[in-house]
Amino acid sequence: GMRGWLGGSSGINAEYGDGRQKTLMMHRKGSTRAFPPNHPLIPVDYQLTGQPVLIGGTMGTCSYVLTGTEKGMHRTFGTTCHGAGRAYSRAKSRRNLDYLTVLENLRAKGISIRVASPKLVMEEAPESYKNVTDVVNTCHGAGISDKCIKLRPIAVIKG
Repeated sequence: GMRGWLGGSSGINAEYGDGRQKTLMMHRKGSTRAFPPNHPLIPVDYQLTGQPVLIGGTMGTCSYVLTGTEKGMHRTFGTTCHGAGRAYSRAKSRRNLDYLTVLENLRAKGISIRVASPKLVMEEAPESYKNVTDVVNTCHGAGISDKCIKLRPIAVIKG
């Protein structure tokens, strides 16, 4: 087996079962850093709360602020989600979604939108993405980050 811990700002010190040690690079693809309270690599302002992590929703759904946890340091080397991820490709969204319907759905939720291109509205429509609340609840439930604040969109500018 392998046991690891963070060492320095860009690596993980790994210890193998036979006593060998190596420094590995941390690449967070589709995720983001979320260090816990009192970690030496986060600014003084966040020492009591842990590193804040902004989890963007879509232009029609909520977003969240999470913080890192000690459990997350041990399970994921201080890593959590950075968003929900796409449910549909940009091309599939353009083919299957109607520009005016997306705009009307946003208006019905009280969300103002200014956009440079109708194509962007369909590509970035809430329906194009997985449910951010489900993703955030999974990370929170696993203990790798804590939910702190839920944000509701009031305006969107795309362009």
